[in-house]
Amino acid sequence: MGTELLAPLDLAFWHLESDAHPMHLGALAVFAPAPGVGPARILDLLGTRAAAIPRLRMGVRDVLLPVGGKAWTVDKDFDVHRHVERVVVTDGDFMAEATRLAGELMERPLGRGLPPWRMYLICGEGGGPFAVLVKLHHALADGMRAVAIGAGIFDENAAVTSARTAARGRPAVPPRSWLPDPREMAGMALGRIGEVGRALGVGASVVRAGRLDLWGPSALTAPSSGTRRLATADLDAGDLQRIRRAEGGTANDILLAVVAGALRRWMAERGEPLPAADPRALVPVSRRRPGGAAATGNRLSAYLLGLPVSADDPRERLRAVRSAMDRNKAAGPLKGAGAVAVLADQLPPLAHRFGAPLAANAARMLFDVLVTSVPLPRSALSLGGCPLTALYPMAPLARGQSLAVALSTYGGRVHVGLVADGKALPDLERLAAAVEDEFTELHALVTGADRSPVS
Repeated sequence: MGTELLAPLDLAFWHLESDAHPMHLGALAVFAPAPGVGPARILDLLGTRAAAIPRLRMGVRDVLLPVGGKAWTVDKDFDVHRHVERVVVTDGDFMAEATRLAGELMERPLGRGLPPWRMYLICGEGGGPFAVLVKLHHALADGMRAVAIGAGIFDENAAVTSARTAARGRPAVPPRSWLPDPREMAGMALGRIGEVGRALGVGASVVRAGRLDLWGPSALTAPSSGTRRLATADLDAGDLQRIRRAEGGTANDILLAVVAGALRRWMAERGEPLPAADPRALVPVSRRRPGGAAATGNRLSAYLLGLPVSADDPRERLRAVRSAMDRNKAAGPLKGAGAVAVLADQLPPLAHRFGAPLAANAARMLFDVLVTSVPLPRSALSLGGCPLTALYPMAPLARGQSLAVALSTYGGRVHVGLVADGKALPDLERLAAAVEDEFTELHALVTGADRSPVS
């Protein structure tokens, strides 16, 4: 039975987790019903297709070498029924109930004795639309790999995936020994010399990015309670492109500016004064490249961005974000707080095991909120013939942070998933509404359209 060592960054995510800070990604996928397709059929599809994905049959175990390391290994007792569950919500506003329930389910850490993932089919008592909540440990997948895993569940690719797995008779897992071949040792040693130099440069960049002048008292800096709350927002992707054509920059620049404006609105509604310093956002960047060699582990870096909540004009906020992101891209992904992910790739396993508590507590000194974009396929997706209507991604909360914002574009809409500490941000729905209002105002200002929010 083959094994595969956890990549350094995956190992870091594994050790960063605690009961109050589960390190799993999530997505709430919403589907429209199809004639003759009931919950039992959908539950069976989820189980069958998930079991056909080799990565979802793998758990984490200890290894002797390297010291402090861990390895992925096929769970010989794998039972997909322990990972897929149906949950029925009461009649009423289905989306409101599904969102509330998804927040509660995101609180629960994934059991470490099993492959670290779960799926929940959330449906009403009387049929109608349904949702699938997917939880994947961050050690198992980054955003792009999570999308690839999800693609194996949808109708488009699932038949091919299932047929290939059935033909093999067992999941295809690339065998890889946790003990390197002696012939590789010399090359590894030379490589480590170069990595040490790179790590020193990245580490210095991270230290320079640290702050002593932390953002002032706010719900975003409240002590962690371990509770989770989810809220969603929906934006028009066509309007996003119209703003982009008028103002330039990238779609991500616009969305970051919208988040900044939404935070400003939300703080004003709460009666909070604007902070003396703008809050910092960590903006993850995938280091995967199209056509590059396949990598099973997380391949991430990030940019650091001051969200210009102090600017009172939406267009001014957008221009400030554009300038800052242009500087980030010119400097590259090895600068600033985001280089923590790159630095993790250079550290030995034992450093992750004992350094995880220190790294977790240091997150607060580096950034205040996570804002990430997750790319989705352009094609229409379905499950058992039921069309996917929306997909809200969810990011984990770092220790010391109360809010994470994730965005994805699908079906002409930008779907925004906001995950928060439930006690720190009990009014998360107001922030989600502020995201929609800010986007509407920015579009109206840029295009001249009369679509300002209704007060």
